[in-house]
Amino acid sequence: MTTFRELGLNEQLLNSVEKMGFEEATPIQAQTIPVALEGSDIIGQAQTGTGKTAAFGLPLLQKVNTSNDNIQGIVIAPTRELAIQVSEELYKIGFHKRVRILPIYGGQDINRQIRALKKHPHLIVGTPGRILDHINRKTIRLQNVETVVLDEADEMLNMGFIEDIEAILTDVPEDHQTLLFSATMPEPIRRIAERFMTEPKHIKVKAKEVTMPNIQQFYVEVQEKKKFDILTRLLDIQSPELAIIFGRTKRRVDELSEALTLRGYAAEGIHGDLSQAKRLSVLKKFKEGSIEVLVATDVAARGLDISGVTHVYNFDIPQDPESYVHRIGRTGRAGKTGLAMLFVTPREVGQLKNIERTTNRKIDRMQPPTLDEALEGQQRLIAEKLASIIESGDNLSYYKRMAEELLEEHESVTVVAAALKAMTKEPDDTPIKLTDEPPVVSRDRNRGRGDRDRNRNRGDRDRNRGDRDRNRNRKGGPRKEQGGQYGRTENRSRSRKPSAAK
Repeated sequence: MTTFRELGLNEQLLNSVEKMGFEEATPIQAQTIPVALEGSDIIGQAQTGTGKTAAFGLPLLQKVNTSNDNIQGIVIAPTRELAIQVSEELYKIGFHKRVRILPIYGGQDINRQIRALKKHPHLIVGTPGRILDHINRKTIRLQNVETVVLDEADEMLNMGFIEDIEAILTDVPEDHQTLLFSATMPEPIRRIAERFMTEPKHIKVKAKEVTMPNIQQFYVEVQEKKKFDILTRLLDIQSPELAIIFGRTKRRVDELSEALTLRGYAAEGIHGDLSQAKRLSVLKKFKEGSIEVLVATDVAARGLDISGVTHVYNFDIPQDPESYVHRIGRTGRAGKTGLAMLFVTPREVGQLKNIERTTNRKIDRMQPPTLDEALEGQQRLIAEKLASIIESGDNLSYYKRMAEELLEEHESVTVVAAALKAMTKEPDDTPIKLTDEPPVVSRDRNRGRGDRDRNRNRGDRDRNRGDRDRNRNRKGGPRKEQGGQYGRTENRSRSRKPSAAK
């Protein structure tokens, strides 16, 4: 165990970390912070959920001189949501030091950003297109930047931001420090490291530290046309407090959220075509618990730090194994357990094997629940709730008179059965039609850029305001959710060579 006090941080930052409730550093933090404080360039391989924001944020904030009104550091992130998330966390960490942090991203009024830039932020957190736009307008000047952070560099590559990143880096002084974080290290990312970094130290979190043992993982093999009914049965059986369902495309997210609402679930979706205000509104409702199911694309959910997610459902299998790890990392956080379910069509079994090789972990098979099992699961949950109310000793006198009247007219078993029926959410057979999605087939992760361009959906860009941020949804599959309390699991044994940690 490594505490933050052992890492060479100043008291202002330690006070902030302590108030945030952090004591023990995660592996990526313990390895990165001392090296970054020495001034070395760093290549960090780590997934979302491992604490990498604090890993680069603490050294970045410690380095800031608050008496200097120039921009001293920039953090480049692939999406608006991640830029907002990172800036919020940096603000909390740097609160006692009074570091001024400004997020800038597409979809927000650029004139408002220009006014905010005149207040002399110490750190900028932004998306590549909008940062470059400000550089071209000369509303951001980087001649005093000492630290550059590239967060989720592989995702920025997938979204087509490499040229923008290179243009930004050429505008930064040569003697700056670069901290690059990426889940994978494809060749274009290596070339950036070689061109813009000086003898970088490579820090890698092993796969076993990333796949999070607190998450139960199951897969269900199911035909495409039956996936939605199986999803709703799992939701009825498992009764998640907060669940994220991952869909492959924006159309899929829209259709799933509408279908779930039609079946009586409190669900909403987020993807790149929604306005920023709408996305923030949906996320606020999800965090507050007024909706229990969030349907999302990979890109829209990237970088979201939502506590309390109990289940992740991969309705569509992810396009690559790394996306699967990112998806299921939304649950099982802060020492809590989580459940991840993966829906696999017969033609996608090869992709399932790729995921298992990458994570070095076998995913247990679950038999799809039947209608009777879904109904039984609901009944058991209600029975447990009734038993809990009885055992809690709550005052039931207000209800006893009505109960006595019912028992005078009907036998006790009938009354209890009627109560269970009234409280049970019975399976809904409202007809649902989803547009068929083509199956994901196993592919080379290092395919050419032309293939990526054909496969990704481009997000909207506001050309009139110079919004060059390209929030594009890749054809990545959704995350799969939990094998539930009443699901039947089936262990498979197969001989395969464990892959190297990613």
